[in-house]
Amino acid sequence: MKCRNYKGRELLPLAVSDAAQAGDSDAVEQVLRYYEGYINKRCTRTVYDQSSCPRACLDEYMESRLENKLIRAILGVN
Repeated sequence: MKCRNYKGRELLPLAVSDAAQAGDSDAVEQVLRYYEGYINKRCTRTVYDQSSCPRACLDEYMESRLENKLIRAILGVN
């Protein structure tokens, strides 16, 4: 069988996706771990300290909102 990957990263197995949609909490956790890097990348903000030096910072509020939106999309809840 052909190895399924995209840009060198292994794709999420369809069985895990189906189990997550069925409400399996372990499968939902796997999906969240799969998208963790993307969510962290989208939630990283540049902040400036008192001496005007830029610093990368993770916006935890936005991270939790995106994770909740992903869970709601998986489960089909509006």
